Amino acid sequence: MNYNPFSLSGKTILITGASSGIGKATAIECAKAGASLIITGRDTPRLQQTLESLPGENHKAVIADLTSDTGIQLLTDSIEKTDGVVLCAGVNDKALIKNINREVLQKVMDINLYSPVLLIRSLLKHKKLQKYASVVMLSSISAYYPAISNGMYAASKGAINSFSKILALEILPLKGRVNCIQPAFVETDMLKKYTLQEEIEKIRSEYPLGRFAQPEEIAYAAIYFLSDASQWVTGNLFIMDGGFTLR
Repeated sequence: MNYNPFSLSGKTILITGASSGIGKATAIECAKAGASLIITGRDTPRLQQTLESLPGENHKAVIADLTSDTGIQLLTDSIEKTDGVVLCAGVNDKALIKNINREVLQKVMDINLYSPVLLIRSLLKHKKLQKYASVVMLSSISAYYPAISNGMYAASKGAINSFSKILALEILPLKGRVNCIQPAFVETDMLKKYTLQEEIEKIRSEYPLGRFAQPEEIAYAAIYFLSDASQWVTGNLFIMDGGFTLR
C-alpha cells in the first residue's frame, strides 16, 4: 500500500501570483504532489512559463488582474470547484513613513490585502469552495517584526493575519481550514530587485541557519496545509524564518 497523507492527488488547487517567486514554486510543487491546478497572474508570458513547467495534466492558467472586480469575477467564473487556495500575490514598496503617499499605499493594499480578501469573498459567495477546503495565505514575519521603511508591507500582512483568523471561523460550516505562512526573506526576484544588496547580505549573515529560504521550502509548507495531513490545523500563523526571530 502506497500511503501518503501529504498527497494532493484528486484535489483542485487555485494559486494566485503564480507567475513568479513563491507562487510559481508552489504551483510546481503542488503539481508534483498530484494536484490539478488553476494558476493565475497578470503577466501572460511568465504565467505561461509556469503552466509549461507543471508536471501532469489537467492544469489551466487564467490571466486576471485581481485588483479589479472584473478580474476577480473572471477568475471566479473560470472555477468549477476548488479544494484549496494559496494566495501568493504580493508586492513591497519600501519607504520611510514620512515619505509614504496615498497612491503607493493604495497599490500595496490593493495587491496584498484587498485582492485576497475580495477574491475569497467571491469564492464563498459563488460556492466555489468544496467541503473541507483549505485556504493558505502568504503573510510575513514583517507583521510583527518591525523594520525601518517596511511600514506599508507590514501593515498589509498584519491585516492578513487578522483576517485569516476571522475567515477560519466563518468557513467552519464547510469544515474548511485557513492558515497563514509567515516567511522571513526568501530567495525570489523581489529580493534580487532590492536596491541595497549590501544590506541584504548583512541580514543574510545574521540568520542562525546561515541562509534565506528557497521558494520551494515555502511551497512544502503550503502542501502540508493543503493536504489531509493537516485536517486538524486551522487558524495557524506558521513562522518560517530560519531562526531569525530567535534573536
